[in-house]
Parts: sequence; C-alpha cells; structure tokens
Amino acid sequence: MNNSKSPARREYVLGFADGTGAGPSGGKSKRRPLGGLTKRAADILAAALLVLLFLPLFLLLGIAVKLSSRGPMLFGHARIGQGGRSFRCWKFRTMVADGEAVLAAHFAAHPEARAEWERDRKLKADPRVTRLGQVLRTYSVDELPQLINVVLGDMSLVGPRPVVDEELARYGPAVGAYLAARPGITGLWQTSGRSDTGYDQRVALDSRYAAEWSHGLDLLILLRTIPAVLGARGSC
Repeated sequence: MNNSKSPARREYVLGFADGTGAGPSGGKSKRRPLGGLTKRAADILAAALLVLLFLPLFLLLGIAVKLSSRGPMLFGHARIGQGGRSFRCWKFRTMVADGEAVLAAHFAAHPEARAEWERDRKLKADPRVTRLGQVLRTYSVDELPQLINVVLGDMSLVGPRPVVDEELARYGPAVGAYLAARPGITGLWQTSGRSDTGYDQRVALDSRYAAEWSHGLDLLILLRTIPAVLGARGSC
C-alpha cells in the first residue's frame, strides 16, 4: 500500500443557495453532504456488503498487480471531496512505478499528447498504464478499493467523479454543485459514456446530479452502471 502521508485538508466557503460559487477559506463548511443521513446509511450498508462479497477478488487482483510490475498493490491519489476536503482516493495500481518520468518523456516526444492532457485531463494512449492496468481500467475493477473510501465517508457509491485540486477551476460557476456531494464510485458521467464525453459535458452532468438528486436517481445510476461496466462503454 502507498505509505505516503494523507494530503492536507483544504476547505472552501460554498454558496449553495443556487448551487454555485466557491473560494479558499480556513474554515470548514458546515453544510451536510447531498442526501444527508439516509444516503450515508445506504452507502455504509451497501459498501460493507460489497467489500465482503468481493474480498476474494480483492485478494486475487492485489496479487496479480504485485506480480505484474514493480510497485505497490494500491495507489492513493489526492482528490477533492465534499466541501473541498482533500482525501486519498484508493485504486489498484494500473501504472508503472516511475509514471511521472514516463509521462514527461512522452510529452517531450509528443507535444500533441500534452495538448490532449491539458484539454481532457486524460490520454487515450497513456504510456504509464501497464498491460494488466489497461484490463483493470477497461472494466473499472481498478476502482474497487474505493469501497473503502465509501465506508470511511470520503466518497459515496453514487456522485460526481472525484477531481484533483487544479480541476476545480474548470467547473467555473458550477463548482458548488460538485462540492455539495461526496464524490462517487459511479455517477451520471460514468453511465453516460465516460471517456466518450467532453469535460464540459461532465461538468453539466455533475450539476444535473446535484440539482435532481434522489434515492431513485441513485438506484437508476447503479442499475445503469452494470451494463456500462460489462460493455466497457466509454473506457479509455
């Protein structure tokens, strides 16, 4: 497991009356996450059951990752959660251990790849991804450890896709919609084409989710996630 220290927490003052607006602040947001206690209770119950159900798969995938390439079994990346609180988002490692150096060399040799990264925050052909990692990403099983994040309260089963700090600027006036909810393992973006959608559409989907949230919408997204994952729809 990645032994690096937990990321420092950064807080935001949120203007939630219209679902918009955020800025740096030293104080904590007191607003309850979207869905409140009932959504949280459903997350804890479902995530705990899924962890038990998938425990044998966890062990098999962990061993496969360790044997496939040098590096830790899990990778924890700093992401921004509800209210602007930073947390470490866990995944099975899908990249080579020296990923930053590999990416820098790739950008130097392929300037168009840097432009793609700056535009979309992802690459269709990422040189850092291992062969096993590509398979794990295609079927989204690299994200199973995020069930731990759900149990800990960092994430929800359903919500906006977790972003890194510098991505918040791309949300513009819609940033409050993102910060109102715990980030989700799945969500409207994941069930609407994932990598086949542009970033502006992703922001629009997060805003729609915050505006229209209900337990019924969460259930519908969870049901749509199954065929999206099995069909590898929109995977990169």
